Amino acid sequence: MLYNWLKEIDFAQPLVFAQFVWLPVLIWCYVKKYNRKQATIKVSSVQAFTVSSAKNQFRHLPFILRLLAISCLILALARPQKRNDQSQTLGEGIDIVLCMDVSGSMGSRDILPSRMEVAKEVAAEFIRSRPVDRIGIVIFSGEAFTQVPLTTDKNTLLTQIQSLESRKYLADGTVIGEGLATAVDRLSESEAKSKVIILLTDGKEDPPETRLIDPLTALEIAKAKGIKVYAIGMGAMPSTIVERTGNTPLPKNPAIDFIDVELLRKIAEETGGRYFRAKDKEALQYIYDQIDKLEKSKVEVTSYKRFEERFLPFVLAALGFLFLELLLRFTVFKKFP
Repeated sequence: MLYNWLKEIDFAQPLVFAQFVWLPVLIWCYVKKYNRKQATIKVSSVQAFTVSSAKNQFRHLPFILRLLAISCLILALARPQKRNDQSQTLGEGIDIVLCMDVSGSMGSRDILPSRMEVAKEVAAEFIRSRPVDRIGIVIFSGEAFTQVPLTTDKNTLLTQIQSLESRKYLADGTVIGEGLATAVDRLSESEAKSKVIILLTDGKEDPPETRLIDPLTALEIAKAKGIKVYAIGMGAMPSTIVERTGNTPLPKNPAIDFIDVELLRKIAEETGGRYFRAKDKEALQYIYDQIDKLEKSKVEVTSYKRFEERFLPFVLAALGFLFLELLLRFTVFKKFP
């Protein structure tokens, strides 16, 4: 308990502790004076002097109380203080929705350990880097779902990001349009001056029959709401394979063909954003860094240091020790001339 208390305490005048050097001097003077007052006589036996009493055993107690009083006064003069450091972060934030593809293909291991794990890790780093922004998470596969509405609770966001798994929540498919539309809906009532969607997918529109909104309709809604979209096509670029059409071999890269680059670029450019291609973790980190630089928040961090004086208990303890010493000297240990 004492150790925990001392960890919270700082002393404003630590040089005062040098006064503790006088305590050994006082003890030496007391011992010397006490020995000088002791009478010596020659006797044949010391048996009569071996009888002890409580008064005799505690005869040094007043002096000990005085030393304790002096020690407490020195501690009080050193001004013990409890410090409380606080910081307040103020600023004009940006409302951001991370719109993430969680379809089965996001479990592919062309980017180790998997596309999904890398996307989660880099998104978590991005969330930590935005202290005053409200951030939300929308996920989509064969349908779209709001995982986290706009919030400044970074712990909740990080927890939900880490819990994402491909194929765990939604039906199979890829509905980029509904994912984008859902993200736009989360930002539609935002009063922030800047509203941004980061759309990450590794595929092209592959809707089920129940699709409600196509990507171009979602794009028009985003433009009408003044929402900027940064689109990321994620997936490594495997070696080129050859597909034969008739007698003519045509080179084809399945990673490029599978990502609808034209659609993603159109969504980004028409909303004032940019399209990026992420081939590996480093590229994805670079993309998020670029978005972080493009969408800067005004942040002001103010630090406060509050001190609570804690010298009063030592002063009261010193007065208590002095009072007890005087009481004992004039009662139990009173000396007569």
